[in-house]
Amino acid sequence: MPHTKDDLPDALYSAAQVRGLDASLIAAGTPGFELMQRAARATWRALVRQWPTANELTVLAGHGNNAGDGYLVAALAQRAGWQVRVLAVGEPSRLQGDAALAHTDAVSEKVSIEIWAEHSELRGIVLDALLGTGLAGEVREPYASAIAAINACGLPVAAVDIPSGLCADTGRLLGVAVRADLTVTFIGLKLGLFTGDAADVVGELVFNDLHADPQILENAPISARRLSAGYLPRLAPRPPTSHKGKFGHVLLIGGDRGFGGAILLSAQSALRSGAGMVSVATRSEHVPAALARIPEAMVLGTSSANQLMGLLEKVSVLVVGPGLGQAGWGRSLLSAAANAPLPQVWDADALNMLADEQVKLPADCIITPHPGEAARLLGMTTAEVQADRPAAAHALSKKYTAVVILKGAGSLIAGPDGRLAVCHQGHPAMATAGLGDVLAGLVGALLAQGMAAFDAACLAVWLHANAGAQQGKSGRGLAASDLIPAIRQLLEEQAPCLK
Repeated sequence: MPHTKDDLPDALYSAAQVRGLDASLIAAGTPGFELMQRAARATWRALVRQWPTANELTVLAGHGNNAGDGYLVAALAQRAGWQVRVLAVGEPSRLQGDAALAHTDAVSEKVSIEIWAEHSELRGIVLDALLGTGLAGEVREPYASAIAAINACGLPVAAVDIPSGLCADTGRLLGVAVRADLTVTFIGLKLGLFTGDAADVVGELVFNDLHADPQILENAPISARRLSAGYLPRLAPRPPTSHKGKFGHVLLIGGDRGFGGAILLSAQSALRSGAGMVSVATRSEHVPAALARIPEAMVLGTSSANQLMGLLEKVSVLVVGPGLGQAGWGRSLLSAAANAPLPQVWDADALNMLADEQVKLPADCIITPHPGEAARLLGMTTAEVQADRPAAAHALSKKYTAVVILKGAGSLIAGPDGRLAVCHQGHPAMATAGLGDVLAGLVGALLAQGMAAFDAACLAVWLHANAGAQQGKSGRGLAASDLIPAIRQLLEEQAPCLK
């Protein structure tokens, strides 16, 4: 998985915001060429660290500042005695400003510079210095062919600042993108490095702030925060006089015929994540299985919404949707929940019925759509959601005045106040059924223990992803229930029950 080192900062920026930081640093007295030299030195150090026995470098350079970084890295490698070639995909005569100075530096070091052609041979370490963060539309020729050649070469690949073809703002592939083993990025982390398609192309991520003035960074606007062990909301420790009544009562509603396992996974997750009490409203035929699996839960066999009314007055948080179905039974229970003045987590079929406008979302809700559900809620295609996941998360939060967890690679948490958080942890083994049910129960338990909705969503997503990363080390065959003990352990490590 990418991002194996967690010494990265938490602030995430758009490409425009990073360009603004760059301009502020230059205005404050650091010449642009000096920043370019710092970026080249940072890249060179990362290359040597990653591939300590290498001695050959092929740089593919475009004609912007990204190419300037590449030419300077080539000059550094030449001075170190490496065999070096630059393949210029962008015509060197088009280089301007600092990038032109960098080209001159490479020429003065007698770096071999050739015009790239489709038959050009790539050797040693391949350095992508083609397009950078300024790319707006789809990758065009000859860059698309150059990227295809990099991806087919079978050699170690490093990218300068961002893999060429990856959108710095959204994490979308702009037609085609370099698949890097290592990406060295500068000044500010780009949001697009952490969501969407990024995990497939970024490789290990190394960050260097180029000795930027911390005050300039502190005062600059950001797009999002990256969730990490150092940037997480935490549950307060429990006093010795604690009792179950202090930590909420979660009611989980769902499990129509054929879907009983989903609501049981959610209930087990809520129980193991610290909710004081857990109740389950499900089909009567699922009651024996629920009591056998979770004897600590109170289970109500429910045939109609009327049976919920007394219970709704006693609980503090609702989790609605796992296994709910969209038949009459599920619709009636969801309608009852929607009229209850309680904090709620809506998942799965609750979201599908919300998208069909069969019900209105109450206040103080967290919704947990995957991209397909998000598309239905926004009246667009799944591809359109995935093309700009941050925009989709913000749009959902605004439309429903809710905290939104947009699931998927690089899960996003958006708040109605405009806040956005990104969780890039996880594991491919998590591509299995039931994990959303576990997440919904976990969110409900954190709400029940007194966390604010945005904080509960952030902590839940981080715990869930990291439990998956931990359990995913065993490979394929991960079961959703495998995450629950790992979540409990991680929660205790992050927020000990007792000081």
